[in-house]
Amino acid sequence: MRTFLINFQLFVITFSLGVFNTYAQDDIFEKLQEIAIIDQKVMMPMRDGIRLATDIYRPKTDEKVPVIFSRTPYNFNSWGDGEQKTRTAEKAYEVVQQGYAYVVQNERGRYYSEGEWDILGIPLTDGYDAFSWMKDQPWSNGKIGTLGCSSTAEWQMAVAALDHPSHAAMVPQSFGAGVGRVGDYYEQGNWYRGGAEQLLFFAWLYGVEHDKYKPRIPEGASQEDLIRISRFYDLAPENPPVDMSEALAHLPIQDILQNIQGKREVFDKMVRRNPNHIDWYKGGLYHDDMEIGIPGFWFASWYDVSISPNLALYNHVRNNSKDQFVKDNQYLVIAPTLHCRYTRATENTIVGERNVGDARLNYSEQIYSWFDLWLKGENNNFKDNTPRVQYYTMGSNVWQSAESWPPENSELKTFYLTSGGKANSLYGDGRLSVKEPNSENVPDSFIYDPMNPVTSYGGNVCCTGNAVKGGAYDQQAMETRQDILVYTTEPLEEGIEVTGFIESSLYISSDAKDTDFTIKLIDVYPDGRAYNLDETIQRVRYREGYEKEVFMEKGKVYEINLTPMATSNFFEKGHRIRIEVSSSNFPRFARNLNTGGKNYDEKQGVVARNSVHHSKQYPSQIRLPIVNR
Repeated sequence: MRTFLINFQLFVITFSLGVFNTYAQDDIFEKLQEIAIIDQKVMMPMRDGIRLATDIYRPKTDEKVPVIFSRTPYNFNSWGDGEQKTRTAEKAYEVVQQGYAYVVQNERGRYYSEGEWDILGIPLTDGYDAFSWMKDQPWSNGKIGTLGCSSTAEWQMAVAALDHPSHAAMVPQSFGAGVGRVGDYYEQGNWYRGGAEQLLFFAWLYGVEHDKYKPRIPEGASQEDLIRISRFYDLAPENPPVDMSEALAHLPIQDILQNIQGKREVFDKMVRRNPNHIDWYKGGLYHDDMEIGIPGFWFASWYDVSISPNLALYNHVRNNSKDQFVKDNQYLVIAPTLHCRYTRATENTIVGERNVGDARLNYSEQIYSWFDLWLKGENNNFKDNTPRVQYYTMGSNVWQSAESWPPENSELKTFYLTSGGKANSLYGDGRLSVKEPNSENVPDSFIYDPMNPVTSYGGNVCCTGNAVKGGAYDQQAMETRQDILVYTTEPLEEGIEVTGFIESSLYISSDAKDTDFTIKLIDVYPDGRAYNLDETIQRVRYREGYEKEVFMEKGKVYEINLTPMATSNFFEKGHRIRIEVSSSNFPRFARNLNTGGKNYDEKQGVVARNSVHHSKQYPSQIRLPIVNR
């Protein structure tokens, strides 16, 4: 009887929540209907005959209006309950209130859109064709702005390089999965960092990839039919819940999705590509040989998965565009938040475990002012009132501004790694010092066992389910491991602001043909709390570039330059600056099995004895961007 009552109570709670969600959604749709003409399941034709499902919300006016366009792989069917659908209605209401048409479209092969889906492998012409269709509508003024975060942002850059005359401005937010190659970063849409696989997409694809045997709407279905059946058939798969912390530990990594009975058609292709594979350059990723030709208002965040490549892309467009107009119309915001969490900042913003203070900003006001300038032609003083770069400095917990990134008053200062050869763990003798080493080489060594990797704890992550917590967490417990080398400054005699890209060079050796080296930058409080700021990794076989693999010889010392990190953090007086060096950060990054093989198809690893050298001959170092005030 007690079990029955508990189950009945759970049913009542679940039913009530469902009714509440439905009422809340009905309420926003009623408000939306009062101000908007709603045209759903418009099947927008592409040049190859494929039709993409599109919902259009536009103001009730006879005047032509500009368009804010979002294209997404996610479900926005307006029937039923669900947070994503309610968010779509809320966004449509907000956009229409501002005097714009809001057009939201599913990528090809997603939900009611026809064709086959391939993450960022869909034709770039889909974006171009959508712009052409929208500009020709009788209600359109011919000006289109693109807006979105994460998967509704990542396609914007490559399409912007097509230079459609109606694509007037863009607002990409947390856009790293659309960055292929920029400068020294060969991330290929967040698949890699320093040549090591980032496992976030392994988890993400499980949750979003549609099966090739999914139910399909018959070709040629009318808009009326699609609206009717969308009330009953959502086409959204419900994948069984999976413990990703366990799932991502499976070897070989090429079988991770198969092992949890996930869909893997797209995954199977991607997991076999190296960081410079030709197929990365055939789809929708942006690469730095593509010329962006429109104004951009870029949004990034310190604890996002690809903060450094995001900033590198902003700088690339700002500094290298052939068009001075384009150079002059790029703006940047960097928030102290997780992936796509800009508007969730509060007067006491907690990122992981760390309170970074009042990180609120008038995001919406600035975005609509930006669109008003470019889509409506308003002389609204956006450029006079908006700093070129707005960035949040953690530690001092203040918004700051600059004309460039990094700020012009930021200069790199070198800190050298030093020890007596026993920097292992928090309790070792590792130090960071501004003094150049003049001693003989006394390397720090540790055993890296791929079957017992250093566990990811906090960090700059996204989309890994329960496998990794994002944000700043106290690393002290992790730092008791012998396979983590810890280097720390003395307590600071005065506060230091570190703002910009963080560069690092390590001199390493190993008895394995190939291995990885990782670095974390950490703010150590007087009471010992050690909060992570950013992290990076380098697969040693790619130390000479991603066009070739060069393996190590046992005992030989090699220099590796890790992909730069980035942050803005004020280390207060009495705090210490710390870096951790290891060979794993799992499951943030895939383990290197140390064999020199393909890695993605291997089940067994070998134990490596890895060393970091620091001496006059081998000056391992980290270069911090110190702001001079």
